[in-house]
Amino acid sequence: MHEASTMSVSVVVPIYNEAENIRRLHAAISAGVEHLQRPCEIILVDDGSTDGSQTLLAELADEDPRVRVIEFRHNFGQTAAMHAGIQAATGDVVVTMDGDLQNDPADIPMMLAKLDEGYDLVQGWRKDRKDPFFSRRLPSKCANWLISRVTGFPVHDLGCSLKAIRREVAQELRLYGEMHRFIPILAHWRGAKCAEVVTRHRPREFGKSKYGLSRTLRVLFDLITVKYLTRHLISPMRLFGSVGLACGVVGFASGAATIGMKLMQGADMTGNPLLLLAAVSTMLALQFLGMGMLGELGVRIFYEFEQNQPYAIRRTRNFPPPSPRVVDHEPARRAA
Repeated sequence: MHEASTMSVSVVVPIYNEAENIRRLHAAISAGVEHLQRPCEIILVDDGSTDGSQTLLAELADEDPRVRVIEFRHNFGQTAAMHAGIQAATGDVVVTMDGDLQNDPADIPMMLAKLDEGYDLVQGWRKDRKDPFFSRRLPSKCANWLISRVTGFPVHDLGCSLKAIRREVAQELRLYGEMHRFIPILAHWRGAKCAEVVTRHRPREFGKSKYGLSRTLRVLFDLITVKYLTRHLISPMRLFGSVGLACGVVGFASGAATIGMKLMQGADMTGNPLLLLAAVSTMLALQFLGMGMLGELGVRIFYEFEQNQPYAIRRTRNFPPPSPRVVDHEPARRAA
């Protein structure tokens, strides 16, 4: 228990055009972690803001040594910003939240206490959500229901950005597209012990929401990706090979029936639909088998080589300088 109480905390917040909220956000986070008695850093990731947020973030970094700023060259999206902050975190626990002050930083101690019970990830649930019903809450309820049914992962509110995650779990995840909302599912797939707690939610007072119905389609596409990753990433040939085998069986049966009709009845094979079905099924079988082999090759590349990051950083503030890279010149001397 003593070990849990001394675990350090990194609060990661993506920022995009939140100039009116930045100082209020900093004050709220500072108040939320004030009584934790744990070392704390606040990582604010500027996702290409154009409203002067960079200036305010630089001022905060000068005023508060706990504040660390990552500034993107342009807008790469919330998932990329959250991924960059998580990878830069040095605390034992990573807390993620939105920069619009709708998440309440006062919930952080409660989530850390839940994490100390032995969980690897604690997900927030905005049970009393303060958003418009038709444009925000209804699509969210439908998306959460569909995601829960497809993935088999019971959760009420994957869209809530307020999460507490052990750093070793968080930094294992590779986030692309809109994958930040699937963090609990991806972590659970890797064996993390997850819990969900009810958190407070506040109406947006300043700034403009960056969410809308247009994100729903992207979330659905990412759901298909997550389903594939959690079921078939290790061996994609099981999926594509099974579909290819089924197509091959259909093609063989159709071809055999066509030949049988020709031999036994003298039927004209030119206009026989079974002949067309046999040809199409055979081609599909070959294509799916080829996709399976390409997928297997991609998996090996994924696991054997380091992945490039889906963002570019312009500058950082209050981060320690990177360790000097040690270059081994011995092989070159031996080769000479």
